[in-house]
Amino acid sequence: MSLAPFQTHSVENQPPPLEPYDAYGTDLPLREALLREGGMWAEPEIAAYGVISGGELMALGAEANAHPPELRAYDRFGHRVDEVEFHPSYHRIMQLGVEHGVPSFGWRHASEKGAHVARAALSYLHNQADQGTSCPLTMTYACVPSIELAPELATDWLPRILAPMYDPRSVPGWDKTGNTIGMGMTEKQGGSDVRTNTTRATPVGSDNAGLHELTGHKWFFSAPMSDAFLVLAQAEGGLSCFLLPRFAPDGTRNAVRIQRLKNKLGDRSNASAEVEFQGALAWLIGEPGRGVATILQMVALTRQDCVIGSASIMRQALVQALHHARHRRAFGKALVEQPLMRNVLADLALESEASTALALRIARSVDDSPRDAREAALARVITAVGKYWVCKRCAPFVNEAQECLGGNGYVEDSNLPRLYRQAPLNSIWEGSGNIQCLDVLRVLHKEPASADAFFNELQAVRGGNELLDEEIGALKGMMSGRAQDLETRARTLVERMALALEASCLVRGGNVAIADAFCESRLGGAHGSAFGTLPSDAPFDALLERALPAA
Repeated sequence: MSLAPFQTHSVENQPPPLEPYDAYGTDLPLREALLREGGMWAEPEIAAYGVISGGELMALGAEANAHPPELRAYDRFGHRVDEVEFHPSYHRIMQLGVEHGVPSFGWRHASEKGAHVARAALSYLHNQADQGTSCPLTMTYACVPSIELAPELATDWLPRILAPMYDPRSVPGWDKTGNTIGMGMTEKQGGSDVRTNTTRATPVGSDNAGLHELTGHKWFFSAPMSDAFLVLAQAEGGLSCFLLPRFAPDGTRNAVRIQRLKNKLGDRSNASAEVEFQGALAWLIGEPGRGVATILQMVALTRQDCVIGSASIMRQALVQALHHARHRRAFGKALVEQPLMRNVLADLALESEASTALALRIARSVDDSPRDAREAALARVITAVGKYWVCKRCAPFVNEAQECLGGNGYVEDSNLPRLYRQAPLNSIWEGSGNIQCLDVLRVLHKEPASADAFFNELQAVRGGNELLDEEIGALKGMMSGRAQDLETRARTLVERMALALEASCLVRGGNVAIADAFCESRLGGAHGSAFGTLPSDAPFDALLERALPAA
């Protein structure tokens, strides 16, 4: 006699799986920002990557984060090898990112206006699926201006850095089809104060084209399996910048000893290390004693990518929350139909759209900088403004999205815990919030052209919204205060600058209802301290449909 299965309940009222989905085709704010900032000519490549990002990359990202990298300091015979081993999913993610131009599209199409905007969109899509690989992809992208300061090294290295080929082999970079680049700036004693670095650089002979021997350490050494690294060290002329290859020029392993991998809160698919340089060989880049200025060529672009990365994390958290709310029912109707939940979701959608708009506006200023001095001046201030504000908003945003899923949002299967662990990173990496605010004050004080460019950007949409017009005047008044008071109030100033910039992007976008909702809530005081406090006449339907079209 057979027994019936012991079944206690049937599974119902659970959302269907989201993946695979088209991460580009379902993102109207991204498509509009891409058009507005001049990158729409690259839409075929971006659209293709949107399908990959919402499909294969999502699954690979989950695998890579479930199997973080491991340090193998020695081989089985006791030889020092300093290798970091990754799960195959990591290498596949890197391969897809490199082949589709995440680190190189902007440079390979530099003659086309908007190339860096298009590349920003590719990075935005990639980062939604996996954040850890965005670290080496970003540094590989951002190293180009610094390496160009050493023409002979640039001639040798840049063709491989910009090649759309990923080569994970542990061999000298010059024997590979494609290279990735990492970075080592900070040391134990200094953190952001890199001028306190103690690593020493000693010239090797007089005929070695800038070759130096480095002795010291780095407290954060990003992506230690990269083919080369931009690092700072004290040389005869002061703090200088060097290109340190993972293999020495003679093909042997360079004297970079990995002490341990960082046990990080998030960013777990990628490796970050503590290292010692025990006579490691490296080439000087830029002028001796000008290391900070040289490496800041790279940092300016990595900071841009911090903004893109935080905006993309917010976007993915919003997608997860909206998908859940459209399929989950409570108290007789779908969550998305509940008035208070609609307010929360619409508010998140508004914040996400504004962050995406600002990220791509920064990318356009970076793209136009070589051709337009005014855009170059604007980029120097709004990159730090965006880095401060968008990155600062990411963690509370993701937490609010988790609440939309209730307990399901606190479970790893939902992807939101990984996004939540990742959310604080970009506000710390490449200079924390205070550093960004101080950089804004420095630029405004030392470069009047940047202050003029900032206000010209806002003035260009004057008349589009009365609240924004009033805020422009208020910001001018704030900036005229005493320097000591400005430093104390720098966070308040930079926050208001960021909100005004986001408002100007939305006003320029031409959707009056969306722009007015942002200005009324963020500039006009019709908003509380938490998400979900939009006024009752906000355009809820439009915000939700723009964010993710209903199936």
